Amino acid sequence: MKSLELKVPPVLLFVLLAAAMYGLARGLAMWTLALPGRVAVAVALAAAGVAIALAGVAEFRRSRTTVHPQHPERASSVVTRGVYRWTRNPMYLGLLLALLGWAIFLANPAALAGLMVFVAWMNRFQIVPEERLLSEKFGPAYASYLARVRRWL
Repeated sequence: MKSLELKVPPVLLFVLLAAAMYGLARGLAMWTLALPGRVAVAVALAAAGVAIALAGVAEFRRSRTTVHPQHPERASSVVTRGVYRWTRNPMYLGLLLALLGWAIFLANPAALAGLMVFVAWMNRFQIVPEERLLSEKFGPAYASYLARVRRWL
């Protein structure tokens, strides 16, 4: 399974899972729930996700380090400012919140499977390999960061 590490861009995974969630929700339409205010909640979660992800991108840009998820070895520094004080992966957390918003918009519990797949995939095939490479590159500085800040929240 190592061959899948760092291969699927997180945004592509997001799009594929959003489509699969839609398909599940439509295929299992009998499970659709009446959720008053679901559109407002969905938009708020998606907007929060976009804001968190963009805050992560902005901090990487300020630090002049790569935002390319397939090449964490190109990182030039350990970013610990801004949103990175609370989460090591704000861009991925932002995508997860947007998927949660989409699941709420779809109003079908089956769509929640996409969230579980996203977290499992990201942990195994994106985040763990990133952490391994960054630990090798930045040593104790990165180890200290790992000990202080949680992976997701």
